[in-house]
Amino acid sequence: MLEIISHRGYWKSMEEKNTKVAFERSFELGFGTETDIRDYKGELVISHDIADSSCMKLDLFLELYVKYNNPNLTLALNIKADGLHTTLFNQLKAFEIENYFVFDMSIPDTIGYLNNSIPFFSRQSEYEKNPIFYENCSGIWLDGFEGNWFNKEIVLDHINNHKKVAIVSSELHKRDAEELWSFIMSNELHTKENIILCTDLPEKAKQYFNL
Repeated sequence: MLEIISHRGYWKSMEEKNTKVAFERSFELGFGTETDIRDYKGELVISHDIADSSCMKLDLFLELYVKYNNPNLTLALNIKADGLHTTLFNQLKAFEIENYFVFDMSIPDTIGYLNNSIPFFSRQSEYEKNPIFYENCSGIWLDGFEGNWFNKEIVLDHINNHKKVAIVSSELHKRDAEELWSFIMSNELHTKENIILCTDLPEKAKQYFNL
C-alpha cells in the first residue's frame, strides 16, 4: 500500500518548511517526512539552503520523531553536504531510529554511506536515466523535473528488483499533482508494497488514494 511522506514536513505556509511545527504536524497525522541535512559549526542541522544559526538541530528533529513513537514513519534524509555519514549514523543510532534512508549525496560521498551499510536511495530522473550503485541501493528516488517521463514498467521493474520506489510528486516542481496521481491510481501502483509518494499535500493525497 502506498506510503505518503511530507516534503520538508507538512507545512501550510512557505515559512513553515523544515520547521518544528511542520514536522510535528506531519508526525501527528501519521506521515513520515523528507528533510534536508547540512552541517553548521560542527553540528548537523536541518536546512535546504546554506545553514545559519537559526537552523533546527538534527537532534531536536530526531527527538520529535521519537516523541511520536511511531517507528513505521519513514524519514527520507536529503544529504546536502559531504562528509556527514559518520556523525549522522551515530545520531540515528543513538535515537534507535532504523526506518530511514538517505539520498542525493555526491557520487564520491555515496561511497561512505555504502561502506558503512547506511540505507540509501539512488536518484533516477529524465537527466539520470541510469541510477548509480543500483545493486547496492535500497530504493530509487524517482523524479521528474520537467514532466512525468516514467511509465508503469519502470516502477514495477524496480519493485521486482526488490527496490523501494519514492515518487516525487509534481507540485514539488510547481506542476499540478493531478496528472501524476492519476497515473499512479490508474496503474494501481498505490496498491503495491514499497511505493512511497513524497508530497507537499499529504492530507490531500491520503484522501485521493483512499488511504
